[in-house]
Amino acid sequence: MVYALVGILIGAIVGFLLPFTYNTAYTLYISVAILASLDSVFGGVRANLENTFDTKIFISGFFGNAILAAFLAYIGDRLGFPLYYAAIFTFG
Repeated sequence: MVYALVGILIGAIVGFLLPFTYNTAYTLYISVAILASLDSVFGGVRANLENTFDTKIFISGFFGNAILAAFLAYIGDRLGFPLYYAAIFTFG
């Protein structure tokens, strides 16, 4: 538990100190990918509490969900149809 709190604290400090910006055109894709990644993180926490956590499944789910959600948002943007709603409904 202490490692998690220290990691969150370090991440917050680094996030405030580094001047990282991205183009506003990518806001939709990044927000959906973050939502999918958070879904994987909370799923990993739940699996850890149930003593069924597997690192390989967590890592593949983390990146797979984020990439799939961003891809759905991109395809929906190209088709002119908000497919990112599917990712929001699934992960949110």
